Amino acid sequence: MTLVRPMVDEVRIQGLGVIDEAVLDLSPGFNVVTGETGAGKTMVVTSLGLLFGGRADPQRVRPGADRATVEGRIVVDPGGRVVERVEEAGGELDDDTLIVMRSVSAEGRSRAFLGGRSVPVSMLINLADELVAVHGQSDQQRLLQAGRQRAALDRYAGSALTKPLRAYTRTYQRHREVSALLEELTTRARERQQEADMLRFGLEEIEKVDPKPGEDAELAAEEERLGHADALRGAADLAHEALLGDPAAAIEAPNVTGLLGQARHALDAVRDHDPELAALADRLAEAGYLIADVSTDLAAYAESIDADPVRLAAVQERRAELTALTRKYGQTLDEVLAWSRNSAVRLTELEGDDDRIEELRAEHGELSERLAAEAAELTTVRTRAAERFSKAVTEELKALAMPHARVHVTVTPTGDHGPHGADEVEVRLAPHPGAQPLPLHKGASGGELSRVMLAIEVVFAGADPVPTFVFDEVDAGVGGKAAVEIGRRLSRLARNAQVIVVTHLPQVAAFADQHLLVEKSNDGTVTRSGVTALDREGRVRELSRMLAGLEDSELGRAHAEELLEMAAQERG
Repeated sequence: MTLVRPMVDEVRIQGLGVIDEAVLDLSPGFNVVTGETGAGKTMVVTSLGLLFGGRADPQRVRPGADRATVEGRIVVDPGGRVVERVEEAGGELDDDTLIVMRSVSAEGRSRAFLGGRSVPVSMLINLADELVAVHGQSDQQRLLQAGRQRAALDRYAGSALTKPLRAYTRTYQRHREVSALLEELTTRARERQQEADMLRFGLEEIEKVDPKPGEDAELAAEEERLGHADALRGAADLAHEALLGDPAAAIEAPNVTGLLGQARHALDAVRDHDPELAALADRLAEAGYLIADVSTDLAAYAESIDADPVRLAAVQERRAELTALTRKYGQTLDEVLAWSRNSAVRLTELEGDDDRIEELRAEHGELSERLAAEAAELTTVRTRAAERFSKAVTEELKALAMPHARVHVTVTPTGDHGPHGADEVEVRLAPHPGAQPLPLHKGASGGELSRVMLAIEVVFAGADPVPTFVFDEVDAGVGGKAAVEIGRRLSRLARNAQVIVVTHLPQVAAFADQHLLVEKSNDGTVTRSGVTALDREGRVRELSRMLAGLEDSELGRAHAEELLEMAAQERG
C-alpha cells in the first residue's frame, strides 16, 4: 500500500484582513510566501491558524465583509488516526482529501466544518496536533504545551526510553486497578456489611421455611380440594347414584345403567337382521362398560374425600409461609429459590472481603515500590536525553543569530505518578549569558521565539513528526549569514515535512521549493489574481526587489541568481 504523506494542498481565503478573495496552491516541501509590506502575506499564517482552531478575532474580518472564511483541502492518510476522528464526527473525505472550513462573523461568531459536517472548534484544535505546527507571532505555540514537550522529549529519547516506559505503563495500569479495588472495598465497607447482613437474614429465613420446587402449586391444589371436600363428595355420590341408582331406596328410580341395559336389550333382539344396527348395539355395549368404570371410580373418589380441618389448617399455614417468602424474594417460589442460590454466592464473596483487602494491600505496596523505581528510571533516561537535546538546540541557535542563547530542558520529578511517569518536562531559554533560564513564552521575544522553535523543530525532526510546519517572521531581526542558515535549516526540515514560511528575507526565500507572491490590487485588496506561484524568472525579479528594492536592478538580479544557485546546490 502506498504511504500517503499528509499536507495542506490548497487554502481559500475570503474577507480576511486585506484579502478579498485568494487561493493558495501549496506543494510538498518548502513553500515560501513573500510580498511588500502590508500586502497581506501574514494573513496566510492567520488563515492557517484559524483553520486549525486558532482564536477567532472579529477585527480580522475585512471592513465591509460580513464574515471571514477560510477553507482548506488537506491530503491525509486514509488509514490514519485523522480519518478515524473525522468519521467519528460524521465527516467524509473527498478522494483522500479532507475539507476543513472555518468562518468568523464580524460580530465574532465562529463556525467550524470538518468533512462536510459542522463540528466544535475544539475538534479542529485536536486535529491540529496530528496535522500542523503553527509558529506565528500571536499563535499559541504547539511545543509550548508542557504535555507536548514531554511527549516530544520521549520520542527524542527513542529506544532507550521505549522499554522502561512500557514496563512503567503496565505497572501504572495495574496500580490503578488495585487502588480502585481497595478504594471500593474499604470506603464501601459499611455498605457491604449491610448487604451481607441482609443476605444472611434472607438466607436464614428461606432455610427455616425450606421450600421445595413446585410446592406452592401442589399446596394450592390441595387447599382447594380440602376446602370443598363436602361439595366434592356430595357431587360424586349424586353422580354415582345417577349412573347406578340407589340400592337402599324403596322404589328403584331410573338410572343410566338401567336405561342403557334396556336400550341394549332392545337392539340385541334384532341385531342379526341389519349389520348397521348391530354396530350401534356394540357401541351401546361399550358405553355400558365405560359407565360402569366411571361409576366405580366415582365410588372410590367419594370414599377418598374426607373433610380434614386439621390438614386444611396445616396447608393454609404452609402456604402463608411460602407467600411471605415470595413477597420478599421473588414473585414465584422458583424465583425465591434462585435468589437463595445467587445470594449464597454473593455472601461468600462479601465474607471474603477481609482476606481480599489484605491481599490487595500487599500487592498495592509492592506495586507502589515498583512504580517509584520505574519512574526514577524514566527520569534518568529523560534527563540524559534532555542534556543531549539542550546541547543540540543551543548549537542550532548559534547559527541562527542567537550565539549567546542557551536552551535548558529541565526534567523535574513531581512525585505524582501519571500515565507517563512522574516527570514535569519544560524547555527554558536563557537569551544571553547570565540570564536566568525562563519558560519559552517568557524568555524570548516574538522573533527569537520563532527561531528557537525552528531550532527545536529541526532537532526534533524525525522524533516529533508533524506533517506541516508554518513559520511567520522566523527571520525577524536577522540578516546576512544568519538568514542563509535559517533558509538552510528550513530546507532541511522540509525534507520530511511540508514547510510554509512567510518571510521578508531573500536569503530564506531562495531555498524554497515553491515561491508564492502576494500582491495588492489597485484598490488595496488582495484578489484571486494577487497570489501567484513564481517561475524561475519571477523568482529572480522578486528576490531582486527584496534585495535592492528594485525588480530590474542588474546588481539585484545578479545577486538573486547567485542566491538561487547557492540554495539549489545546498538542497542538492
